[in-house]
Amino acid sequence: MQLHGVLTILFVSLSLAYGLKCYRCDPTNSDCTNTMTCPYFSNSCLSVTENGLTTKSCWSSYICMSPMKGCQEDLCNSAVPTGPSVVLLLLSSAIIKLFL
Repeated sequence: MQLHGVLTILFVSLSLAYGLKCYRCDPTNSDCTNTMTCPYFSNSCLSVTENGLTTKSCWSSYICMSPMKGCQEDLCNSAVPTGPSVVLLLLSSAIIKLFL
């Protein structure tokens, strides 16, 4: 039984360490909605805007310098707000009202 606990903790630790997701785009692709899972040597998400051109990808925080912006959470290099939309709020309110 202890082996299962140790393996579970090890699996969760490894999936957290190697499972960072970032938005990915380059100056030739203006649609920055593509995502990627970072390789093991990349521990942060990168966002750089120079002369109106934006690049987003996985990166190592050890080589981050200005004007690069790095962060260490899933999909944190987005400029698009990820909060609920008005349509979603209206829809959920209508469903609750219908069933209550």
